[in-house]
Amino acid sequence: MGIRLIVKEPDPVLREIAAEVTKFNPNLKKLLKDMAATMYDAEGVGLAAPQIGISKRVIVVDVGDENGLVEMVNPVIVEQEGEQLGPEGCLSIPNLNGEVRRADRIVVKGQNSDGEPITVNASGYFARAFQHEVDHLNGILFTDLAESIYDISDRPKKGGE
Repeated sequence: MGIRLIVKEPDPVLREIAAEVTKFNPNLKKLLKDMAATMYDAEGVGLAAPQIGISKRVIVVDVGDENGLVEMVNPVIVEQEGEQLGPEGCLSIPNLNGEVRRADRIVVKGQNSDGEPITVNASGYFARAFQHEVDHLNGILFTDLAESIYDISDRPKKGGE
């Protein structure tokens, strides 16, 4: 597993509509493993392939709950209900957070690394992370949707670092 460089805004790849994945092969499995390693190394809860400069419809999400790591290829949100307003940040936009309104419950359909169909029912923070990553595949950043944006660079880090 290799840690990849996370591209930062305003890199143009972050504004592209990512291409659908049609080849399910060892390269895709390596991409997913590298994306998870990169996300964990950066202490993120999700990562989309465009964030490492690859314009493909591939995401990984792990919000640290019982769902664990979810890898999804060609994700599509097929149902959404409810509403939540909460903070979001992005590994591609360091030092900024914003308050973003999202659906509270969603159903996401996609494929696993072998091309088999998978469905994820998500709510709360887990749903927020999925919506954020799927937005990346459509060239949308949280700053496009945020009702307010604030700089977090002055705030103390966790653990007093």
